[in-house]
Amino acid sequence: MRFLVDRCAGKTIADWLRLQGHDVVESRERGPDPGDSVLLDWAANEARVLVTIDTDFGQLVFFDRRPHAGLIRLPDVRASQRVLLMEHILARYTAELEQGLIITVQNDRIRISKSPS
Repeated sequence: MRFLVDRCAGKTIADWLRLQGHDVVESRERGPDPGDSVLLDWAANEARVLVTIDTDFGQLVFFDRRPHAGLIRLPDVRASQRVLLMEHILARYTAELEQGLIITVQNDRIRISKSPS
């Protein structure tokens, strides 16, 4: 799979995804933070699932109806738990991510959403 990892999600997730054989780009590799809209555009244009802890992407996708290639949102996940959670998500929800769905983790709950049409 192809991923764009937001700087707030952490280098550890990006490194782990690479070790699993995924094609990963970290936003920090492209310079200063360009803002959420640009990150979402990069991910959509490059067919990458965006991994973030930032909640602003929900606004962009659900209310502004911005295009994307899939989104993993981890707003309530501590850094020490992110890799284990990503392992679980990829083991169980790869098909959903390949369909461009949105996975949001809040507390102990995983929610899968489709973008509004």
